[in-house]
Amino acid sequence: MTSPTGHTAVIEKAFPGLPPDVMQMLRGFAVKKTYPPNSVLCRQGDPADTFYVIMSGRVVVTADMEGDEDFVMGFLGSGQYFGEMALLSEDNRSATVTTIVETDVLEITKEHFNQVFGASPVVARSILNTLVNIVRETDRRAIADLEARNAELAQAYADLEAAQADRITKAALEAQMEVAARAQRSLLPRQLPEVPGFQFAAQFEPAKHIGGDFYDVRCLDDGRVSVVLADVSDKGAHAALFMAVARTLFLTEEQHHTSPVDVVAAVHRGLVQASTYDMFVTAIYGVLDPEARTFRYVRAGHEEPLWVRSDGTAQFLGGRGRFLGLWLDLPPVFDEQEIELGSGDCLILYSDGVTDMRNPAGDSFGRERMRDLVKAIHFHDAERIARSIYNAVQQQRGSAEAFDDFTLLVLRAE
Repeated sequence: MTSPTGHTAVIEKAFPGLPPDVMQMLRGFAVKKTYPPNSVLCRQGDPADTFYVIMSGRVVVTADMEGDEDFVMGFLGSGQYFGEMALLSEDNRSATVTTIVETDVLEITKEHFNQVFGASPVVARSILNTLVNIVRETDRRAIADLEARNAELAQAYADLEAAQADRITKAALEAQMEVAARAQRSLLPRQLPEVPGFQFAAQFEPAKHIGGDFYDVRCLDDGRVSVVLADVSDKGAHAALFMAVARTLFLTEEQHHTSPVDVVAAVHRGLVQASTYDMFVTAIYGVLDPEARTFRYVRAGHEEPLWVRSDGTAQFLGGRGRFLGLWLDLPPVFDEQEIELGSGDCLILYSDGVTDMRNPAGDSFGRERMRDLVKAIHFHDAERIARSIYNAVQQQRGSAEAFDDFTLLVLRAE
């Protein structure tokens, strides 16, 4: 039997500092359920559709791992929550959660969870910290377990032990990076909006075992269009989680501020409060006014956008701005710039994975080569321009390994 509930104390314990409107939203969404001992609340490999907050009782979190079934990952009790990772990555459950004693939980559906996650930086920061701690603890326990096994087998199976340890380590790294890549791709827009008088196109290709770039184009309530392209400094699962929080902050803050410089400053403050990791984000954030045909933007430590006019003249756009998410005690300095886009003008936003892509000889593609290419093809539509830049960079790269994400966003005025 289920019933709506409003257990404020439990929700406040799980997410301290919630604004009243978000608390009311969670109270309205949460449904209380009671489970007897040995009840499986979610099973590894099953689709994810629910987020859980424990009211009372205790659960054990286990995972089936190669050579060690029912690996105990941890225990959770009152005021703690689980189920968020699979909902964020849109992947199947990564672990099984079973009640140890009779347990009361608050259940929130995937749809309602996404509403709360998108609306509240407080919830996003809390979930980020929880996921980071999970990654840390899992890594620590996996390493400790591996060292114990190696010690037991060292005398009899020295050669086999070394090979097995190397294989397990590589498999664990592969799995972690694949989760980060899937989470990253799930947060990127599946389709860019149609804006009268303007075209948008994007090209994105993650490098192997790397996640951290993101881009987005969104129609705002007042008819303007927000545009963002950003790059997290670090790599791997932590960078993918940091990217997810940065994206949520951009989505949230652009609903409260109309000026790009105010949005970027608010995102900076939110990122500093969200994580103690020495990671930061570089970004281009701007707002397109389709009626005035203006683009106001802030360059927060990111690569200079390329503006190619209809007559073929080109320039890289400046603007002073520091990176986001590090050193709150230093005052952020951001310059807000504005350009007017005439018919046939192109604006190219890109990550350093585009211009820094190297061939086997170590030569990078370079921004001058990109500028010359766009000057030659600027009269084509945005989709063809984006695809042509991607093809040219990949041809330059040849057989060399990609060490960074390729992220490109093209805006063209009709």
